[in-house]
Amino acid sequence: MNGEMQLPLPGEPGPVGVFDSGYGGLTILRQIRRVLPQYDYLYLGDNARAPYGSHSFEVIYAYTLQAVEYLFRQGCHLVILACNTASAKALRSIQQKDLPRLDPQRRVLGVIRPTAETVCRLTQTRHVGVLATVGTINSGSYEMEIRKIDSRISVTGQACPMWVPLVENLEYDSPGADYFVEKRVRSILQADPQIDTLVLGCTHYPLLLRKIRQYVPEGIRIVPQGEYVAASLADYLQRHPEMARCCTQGGSCRCLTTESAEKFHESAALFLGESALDVEKIEL
Repeated sequence: MNGEMQLPLPGEPGPVGVFDSGYGGLTILRQIRRVLPQYDYLYLGDNARAPYGSHSFEVIYAYTLQAVEYLFRQGCHLVILACNTASAKALRSIQQKDLPRLDPQRRVLGVIRPTAETVCRLTQTRHVGVLATVGTINSGSYEMEIRKIDSRISVTGQACPMWVPLVENLEYDSPGADYFVEKRVRSILQADPQIDTLVLGCTHYPLLLRKIRQYVPEGIRIVPQGEYVAASLADYLQRHPEMARCCTQGGSCRCLTTESAEKFHESAALFLGESALDVEKIEL
């Protein structure tokens, strides 16, 4: 891997790279394509090693860096980590340590900062709840980013370890899912009854939105990330025309997976909302 990276990266414009440990990032990609349909996209799901949520910092960082390097070698100049766990545990290290070594002109962006900015605008009570994986909650990334913007905001995190498996195994709409959804929603609202804004801090969770809404009282705003991350990316490309010029505009979308292409195709059609997908299996 390191020997390979000594080769110069492709200099010509390429697709926008989007990475997630599994399928969840497709919910982000779906919204990005809705807002910015003109660009080419290359999605990479490390499904063979998913979920990332319970892994150590070192493992998540190593896996995420492998994926970013792979997307760079495919011609991507801009990579979106459409994964909260990777954004929480690997983004800063990659930006500070690896980009200067790999190519200081390339960019890797995460999903936590744009979500934090949105939440700070939405909350009226200044009490925010975050529903996420164990890894994201333990990292404290949401609390840190939100409090950087407004130190008066109180942030309560709730790990939801069963939610990603429910989605990945297509059980998110089953009666059995109700127990796990209700349990975590009740728990966070009991921990801080003043919460008026709930962040779905995992890209899988929008598929559980219907169930989540059943247990969240009216008046509490639920924030799925996709639309806010998409708006933030559109703003970023407008402010950085030099990066926009490095992203090709053919309106295409290709998907790569470290698991079975057939299995990915079946699940991805659900997350992305379309069935005509170009999917290829790769190894990192």
